[in-house]
Amino acid sequence: MFNRPGRDSTENETRRRVQRRVPKPADLAPLMQFKKFDFNASRRRLSAALTIEDLRKIAKRRTPKAAFDYTEGAAEGEFSLARARQAFEDVEFHPAILRDVSEVDTSCEIFGGPSSLPFGIAPTGFTRLMQTEGEIAGAGAAGAAGIPFSLSTLGTTSIEDVRDANPRGRNFFQLYVMKDRQISYDLTERAAAAGFDTLLFTVDTPVAGARLRDKRNGFSIPPALTLKTIANAIPRPWWWYDFLTTPPLEFASLSSTGGTVGELLDKAMDPSINFEDLKVIRELFPGKLVVKGVQTVGDAKKLADLGVDGVVLSNHGGRQLDRAPVPFHLLPEVVREVGQDLEVAVDTGIMNGADIVASIAMGAKFTFVGRAYLYGLMAGGRPGVDRMIQILTDQIVRTMKLLEVRTLDELEPKHVTQLARLTPRRHDS
Repeated sequence: MFNRPGRDSTENETRRRVQRRVPKPADLAPLMQFKKFDFNASRRRLSAALTIEDLRKIAKRRTPKAAFDYTEGAAEGEFSLARARQAFEDVEFHPAILRDVSEVDTSCEIFGGPSSLPFGIAPTGFTRLMQTEGEIAGAGAAGAAGIPFSLSTLGTTSIEDVRDANPRGRNFFQLYVMKDRQISYDLTERAAAAGFDTLLFTVDTPVAGARLRDKRNGFSIPPALTLKTIANAIPRPWWWYDFLTTPPLEFASLSSTGGTVGELLDKAMDPSINFEDLKVIRELFPGKLVVKGVQTVGDAKKLADLGVDGVVLSNHGGRQLDRAPVPFHLLPEVVREVGQDLEVAVDTGIMNGADIVASIAMGAKFTFVGRAYLYGLMAGGRPGVDRMIQILTDQIVRTMKLLEVRTLDELEPKHVTQLARLTPRRHDS
């Protein structure tokens, strides 16, 4: 191709107009501000993590495969978890304009008390296997951030020790109904005596889901030393050092251990759990009673009629029934039907503060994070959990400001479109 007439002369003229000079030392000084090196490797790793996915990658490097896969994995083909995360990715936001959002308020009231943020730490089992600080790190971080912490029936720290780790914060207790009902009753009374203000009565675990990663990894409680686990431990000696040099695992409800997680659950859980059990627990626990694991509108309406204080729409993080409903998809209809009668929370698939904002906009009063918490714990113990909370907080605040809403109450369904990827086919019943 030929240059257009005059092009070379124009470029030459431009070059002549640019003034060049030898840089002075004073000009270079502002460019020579090197970041101070942090000799604490853990702090360097955590400060470089900008997302929950970044924490996940650190956690995967630092945790033996069997323990990491217990956190990461879900049931069977893991479709429920994948669909839950996809549902949040398929959110489209609709921001307002020209509103003063120099300050935003992320606080809320949930289950009779305050929370500085619209999320709390979900109950997780066998937590000290992920990282030796376990629930103590989670409860302490939650208390410092002003958000609720939930202890699982299958937690590895006692009810009383969690209370001591978070003495001025809000503690929730997640209850499984065991075959030996007296175990569940005793735990309920201990939680009440320790000042736990909310009980999460879990209804989606009559038996254990088929968690195939655990079976393939030979994951057991306590961990069994095999050639495979020893080989996997070689690049992660710090994890085994922590595990072997700290007190043995203690469970809130199991007096003995041995076997895979699924086998332990099947020994303890009772498939005969029913509404009469809910009634008994209601009489035993003086605080708020919230039913966790609701997956249909009909069940939410029945619970509202029974006078429970709230429900958590949850498919147990995809770890029980695979192909279960996506809680975020279920949220609008449940809120429409029972939102005036009880408080509706949601979990499963939350990996970003924007997911939390979308949930609140669609009517949830609160959300819970489980894997995000454990990724932070595995990445760096208590500082890792603190970092997880800070990442989600920054994302919530930034999303609210970009949507131009000042409070959580200003978030409405008009701010969100749930883009349709999976739509049910009509069929004759």
